[in-house]
Amino acid sequence: MPLPFSPPIRARILCLVLGALGGGVFYLLHLPLPWMMGAMTLTTLAAVSGVRIAMMPRVRMVFVAILGIMLGSAFSPQMLDHLQNWAISLLWLALYVVVTTYLVRLYYIHFAGYDAVTAYFAAAPGGLSEMILAGSAFGGDEARISLAHGARILVAVFVLSFGYRWLGGYTPTGASAAAASLPLDIVDLLWLGGAGVLGFFGARKLRMPAYALVGPMIVSALLHVVGVTASRPPAELVAIAQIVVGSMIGARFTGLPLRLVLRGILLAVGATAVLLIVAAGFGFAVDATAGVPFGSALLAFSPGGLAEMSLIALALGVDAAYVSSHHVVRIFMIVVAAPLVFRLLRHKG
Repeated sequence: MPLPFSPPIRARILCLVLGALGGGVFYLLHLPLPWMMGAMTLTTLAAVSGVRIAMMPRVRMVFVAILGIMLGSAFSPQMLDHLQNWAISLLWLALYVVVTTYLVRLYYIHFAGYDAVTAYFAAAPGGLSEMILAGSAFGGDEARISLAHGARILVAVFVLSFGYRWLGGYTPTGASAAAASLPLDIVDLLWLGGAGVLGFFGARKLRMPAYALVGPMIVSALLHVVGVTASRPPAELVAIAQIVVGSMIGARFTGLPLRLVLRGILLAVGATAVLLIVAAGFGFAVDATAGVPFGSALLAFSPGGLAEMSLIALALGVDAAYVSSHHVVRIFMIVVAAPLVFRLLRHKG
């Protein structure tokens, strides 16, 4: 008797089922950020064990857009008073991007044996898909660039989740400071839903990097800053978003040889250690010069993905608006500057 779904659909559904199961286990064990960590762990183990799971890009986009609305609702009119401090922090961020790209590039060349092109785009802490496309266009190894960024996000999420819980004393609430309890008023739902739809399609039309998250976040932030609405998405959506995002991290390793994945993760441990050490140094600098708490600055400078770091900030009650804004700016910096800088460096030999 034929199965009701084609193999790709079964693989995608299995990915989310395993993600929810892993999240539930981590939740029962009272581990930090259980829904994302559990989903990421179980789907990664399944992928490297040969289980056929697959990403669901459209489902991920929906929940990433909801996450963007949540992050936008963390903005408030009072934040306008802190723009000067944020500007100082963003200047430090620009320097951080330059320093870490240079150091991690050297790491991948001399320690991993990567060629110069692959090492450069594997080191640039930008969007995963953008760096893969740019790196392959310049002749880099697409598989190694993809694995470097995917493994870096995996390692960063693990280290930061447990580090903030055990060393920083942060206690995940399971919800977020930027979320509300169900139900919401119909007017609130219309405002938030409109922000998501307008932001998503507007940012896609403008070809913004990470448009599914950045667009809804910008529109939602504008609505909250000008005082049109103070409503926030339901807290229950945070857990679902964690499951989806965590599952998609694990699904990236499907079909890759176990030996290649393990080597990529080991290399990512070293690269992430360099990034986090430098991020900690810049975190102290931001704390001293801009008055931003070290815990917020470290998470804003940490080498994870935009969606993943934003979810950690939401779950831990760290300043989500500050953290997400810095990761958005970092991605814009890298996506715009990385190819231009590489052309300049290659032209000069």
